[in-house]
Amino acid sequence: MPGIDKLPIEETLEDSPQTRSLLGVFEEDAAAISSYTQQLFQAMQRIYDAQNELSAATHLTSKLLKEYEKQRFPLGGDDEVMSSTLQQFAKVIDELSSCHAVLSTQLADAMMFPITQFKERDLKEILTLKEVFQIASDDHDMAINRYSRLSKRRDNEKVRCEVMEDVYTSRKKQHQTMMHYFTALNTLQYKKKIALLEPLLGYMQAQISFFKLGSENLTQQWEDFLSTIGTSVQNVRREMDGEVDVMQQTIQDLEQASDILYMPDPDPSKIPINRNLTRKAGYLNTRNKTGLVSSSWDRQYFFSQGGNLMSQARGDVAGGLVMDIDNCSVMAVDCEDRRFCFQITSFDGKKVAILQAESRKDCEEWIATINNISKRIYLSENPEIAARVNQSALEAVTPSPSFQQRHESLRPSTQGRPRAARSSSQSSMGCESPALSSLSLDSLVAPDTPIQFDIISPVSEEYASQAKSGGQGSRRTNPFGESGETPSEDSEDSILHQLYIVRFLGCMEVRASESADVVYETMRQILAARAIHNIFRMTESHLLVTCDCLKLIDPQTQVTRLRFPLSSIVLVASHQENKRLFGFVLQTAGGRADGQPVSVCYIFESNNDGEKICDSVGLAKQIAFHSEMDRRASEKQKELDKAKEKQQEELSKQKQIEKDLEEQSRLIAASARPSPAAADGQVLVLSNSQSEDSDAGEEGRKKGESDA
Repeated sequence: MPGIDKLPIEETLEDSPQTRSLLGVFEEDAAAISSYTQQLFQAMQRIYDAQNELSAATHLTSKLLKEYEKQRFPLGGDDEVMSSTLQQFAKVIDELSSCHAVLSTQLADAMMFPITQFKERDLKEILTLKEVFQIASDDHDMAINRYSRLSKRRDNEKVRCEVMEDVYTSRKKQHQTMMHYFTALNTLQYKKKIALLEPLLGYMQAQISFFKLGSENLTQQWEDFLSTIGTSVQNVRREMDGEVDVMQQTIQDLEQASDILYMPDPDPSKIPINRNLTRKAGYLNTRNKTGLVSSSWDRQYFFSQGGNLMSQARGDVAGGLVMDIDNCSVMAVDCEDRRFCFQITSFDGKKVAILQAESRKDCEEWIATINNISKRIYLSENPEIAARVNQSALEAVTPSPSFQQRHESLRPSTQGRPRAARSSSQSSMGCESPALSSLSLDSLVAPDTPIQFDIISPVSEEYASQAKSGGQGSRRTNPFGESGETPSEDSEDSILHQLYIVRFLGCMEVRASESADVVYETMRQILAARAIHNIFRMTESHLLVTCDCLKLIDPQTQVTRLRFPLSSIVLVASHQENKRLFGFVLQTAGGRADGQPVSVCYIFESNNDGEKICDSVGLAKQIAFHSEMDRRASEKQKELDKAKEKQQEELSKQKQIEKDLEEQSRLIAASARPSPAAADGQVLVLSNSQSEDSDAGEEGRKKGESDA
């Protein structure tokens, strides 16, 4: 065809810069043809897909219309007219479906096949030849460069022959590749027009054939039905687009939530380690010995099932038993070729498994889980709580040569924490803790002090006095330590009523009660004793905080188990690492034989933050203190009022005495005046009553003078 430029094949051996420049123009043209052909292919593919969709939809519609007469609708009667009409529509649509199927076949053969062949065969051939030509050109340049560096003075016949043979081979390969590449680029100019015209010609011929075939069955009813089908397809497309948007949004949300989980070894500060698990599953690498000193690692899926460790490879239907991990031992090991490894040894020591986790967090969680399972915590009523108590005990049981080192490890920054000040302020003693250097374990808790792990007896002096007077029939004492008394009026009238769910861990007698360190040491010893003796059962109670006492109430029977007077609580504090643990020291006067007070520290675990309970107790003590001050002020005011009333009575008595004296003086003066009868020489005779009144007046006057 005239007007088509060609690459000069005869100049391929010379490989001049002009030839390379012309080759670049043809390569750029081939890239543009490839891009345009890809877009055109996508457009034609959409036409072909739409035609297939339309053909399938019409065929399905025809099938459903044929099955209408077989349907039994609950609210629809047998309508023969409707059934016959739909059957006629089914025949027309069935013929139309056949026409669409023929059109789809013609489009596949006449439109899609030519452009697909051009895209998959011709354009890919150009790309392959371009890569081969580039490799051959680079090899030729390297061979020429090596040939040019041959030394003139040190002529080595063997090396020179090898270099010349290399130049010959690379040049021949480049020349042959370049000629084939030029031929393909020249041919592409013809194939381009064929590939563009032939699919369009096939598309038009298929459409004309379809229209001719459809014009024979074309009716007005067929056109109306076709518009209805188009509306249905549009609705389906809108629903599909909405579902795709929902899935894309779900993908974005999951990607944001799972971004931190993509890292193989995440930061423990962002994802905390859970040491309270009794079940775990995940992929681990297991070490298998292949020889005396050689070994291999296999990746398998491991999971715990009761007291057994199971493994399952990909493709397996069920898992297999690895070992029985009841009473086993597990510990982290240092492998030379792997990180994050741990070793499991069976209870009899006959079976050992070395496993590798993916991260440090995963390794520690596996070790903690297997440790919990080995102690059969999963058999308890509440495995999660038992595992948490066991883990707290393991963390508490640490060798410490002095209390100061343990104190520094638990509270590395005590100066900047206001909780220490709060704990000391809640104590009724009101004094600061002594220096840590002067403290020791023996000064806080006596060695070999028995620990009480359950609530079995009352502790206050009030219960002790009730037990002593129980034989006199005043009140019946519950042998299980529960009190059947009704709440006192003070508790009912208390302005503070706060209820918490707590579990009793234990109590023991302590020596010191001035510092919160005694509570921390008691926590450590009680948790350590529980872990050593495998005691995981805890009594759950309701702790009621009022302004006069703390009460432990049975959640089922609502019976008060223990009552702690608020005035006897001298210290309350919570653990600074495990926020659920808290305790208080109860001091009872005259508990010993020598009359010295007895201090007992009680330790609890709560569902809430222990600091909140400590704050509630502190608030109760403040309210009780202010109430006591108000009571004393009111009593003092009553005493002042009584003294004032007494003074008023004395004043009223004094005024009455003065009035009596005045009356007596008036009578005496009246009796001393001479009467007219006396002036005539007659004698005035006083009656007995008048003489008695005068005598009484005289005595009253004398008494008044003495009182004055």
